[in-house]
Amino acid sequence: MAQILADRRDIDFVIWEQFNGEELLKHKALSGYNRKTCELMLTEARKLAINEVYPTMTDGDREGVHLENGVVKVPASYHRVFQLMKEGEWGNLMVSEEMGGQAAPPHIGLSTAEYFMAANWSLYSYLSMGNAAAEMIQLYGTAEQKEKYIKKMTSATWGGTMLLTESGAGSDVGALTTTAVGNDDGSFSLTGEKIFITNGEHDLAENIIHPVLARIEGAPAGTKGISIFIVPKFLVNDDGSLGERNDIQCTGIEEKMGIHGSATCTMTLGAKGKCVGYLLGEANKGLKVMFHMMNHARMATGLQGMAYASAAYLLALNYARQRIQGRDLKDFFDHSAPAVPIIKHPDVRRNLLKMKSYVDGMRSFFYYVTTIGMKEKLGETEEDRSFHGDLFGLFTPIIKDYLSVKGHDVCIQAIQVYGGAGYTQDYPVEQYARDCKIASIYEGTSGIQAMDFLARKIGMRKGTIFGHFIGEIQKTVAEAKKMEELSDLAGKVEAAANKLVEVTMHIGKTAMSLEYKTAFAHSVPFLETVGDTIMAWMLLWRSVVACRQLAADTKKKDTAFYKGQIKTAEFFIRTILPSAIGNMEAIMSTCSAAIEIDDDGFGGL
Repeated sequence: MAQILADRRDIDFVIWEQFNGEELLKHKALSGYNRKTCELMLTEARKLAINEVYPTMTDGDREGVHLENGVVKVPASYHRVFQLMKEGEWGNLMVSEEMGGQAAPPHIGLSTAEYFMAANWSLYSYLSMGNAAAEMIQLYGTAEQKEKYIKKMTSATWGGTMLLTESGAGSDVGALTTTAVGNDDGSFSLTGEKIFITNGEHDLAENIIHPVLARIEGAPAGTKGISIFIVPKFLVNDDGSLGERNDIQCTGIEEKMGIHGSATCTMTLGAKGKCVGYLLGEANKGLKVMFHMMNHARMATGLQGMAYASAAYLLALNYARQRIQGRDLKDFFDHSAPAVPIIKHPDVRRNLLKMKSYVDGMRSFFYYVTTIGMKEKLGETEEDRSFHGDLFGLFTPIIKDYLSVKGHDVCIQAIQVYGGAGYTQDYPVEQYARDCKIASIYEGTSGIQAMDFLARKIGMRKGTIFGHFIGEIQKTVAEAKKMEELSDLAGKVEAAANKLVEVTMHIGKTAMSLEYKTAFAHSVPFLETVGDTIMAWMLLWRSVVACRQLAADTKKKDTAFYKGQIKTAEFFIRTILPSAIGNMEAIMSTCSAAIEIDDDGFGGL
């Protein structure tokens, strides 16, 4: 069965119809691009992803990576395709020209990334992961550091990572023990060990540049004393050539549930006392640098979850159209009636439409936040850029967690459509489910994203950022109420948004009271209900656009697609959104059982 990976018609709908991508292209920063150029880029990315990248996905899963004498060997099939992608400069589409990239419109660059992630995320990550590390150097590095590292990293000639996690610290970054001691030449000698380092070592790039969090000797304890350092695998000479091997080694790789083609490494620094690093930015300001990268990593993780969901849904849809099994329900008692494709069975249809509603809603939400990110960078005034930066920050934990969790749910339901066949390695949906699970864990677990959202995000600017978000929902509701076929759905979304305001005020107030632990025990369900409300909003917004397009589509060539948008919204708003309302009521009850139960009361003794 051929793989589709992503629905091109739906991508076009979101970019050009829902978010008016042609208007975005009028900005002077994007003057080198027009719609035709963008569509050609998407077409070529799709072809490359399907024909070249996707065939390596199973190889990567079955062969995995291997550590041999300190060098990680990636699956053999990765090498040729990596070179194809590198030569085509597919890894740096959204990187600025100043940094050696192509400065492509973000919504186009991210659409190509959706294809490549769905085709083989682990291979694509080797190509693109250095961009985030390079951007940190661009923002905080010296002129010499920029000249020495950035363009080699954005071209994927050199790789890039982020060495943050330690076994004794985990998400408690302030507890790290890696140390840095100053040298006479201005460099530092680092000593420590980092774990769970994605692409920490591999044989696809001639050098790997590691940004490393460490504490300078004598610096304050906790997060206030953390600095960040550039630690190359091979030291770089003044002329840009590679020098001697640095004292940073991969000493182990993880055997994981999924993403077997991705090297998840334990990295040891200074085992021989000769690990050289260079301070990036100011001393003791490492978290400021790191969080710039982290926000973009969290967006990428949300996209990863959505990409897997899209691919798994389309596989399940095609399987349901082709798999012949059972009589149509109307012919249940007629044993002479022919068997039909399983897409004719009511529960399969329900399952597929549930999957579609999440995939569609997640794609619209992701590109909505992408447009906010564009406005943060391209806004005409400082206040405009600052406002959209805060709005982007509000949505980041939702993008990261909701898309990764619901993306995995969609992958699980894809297996359900296949039945027993989906649980075997004969079909790729079981790999998508295994690969997708990590997205809700790394770059900050669900609990961390929910704590961030409750503790820091909903109260930004005294709640005005959250209020703006609710106001945007109400704008869509007002438009939908003007349309007879959407009026009732609009009322339900409006009621959910109003209820969400009530819940937000309640949990926010509780978080500032003596019952704050109870509030945080409800933080993950709270984030989920926000995500559910956003899905309903996005699907209603899609329906508004679809209704307008149906009225204007005189040739009726896209009638089924546009009517499908309305039915998808109807399904989600009438059958899934009520569960979100129930979750809101549960949060309002402020149940404290999870806090009050004795530690021994959990059992297991």
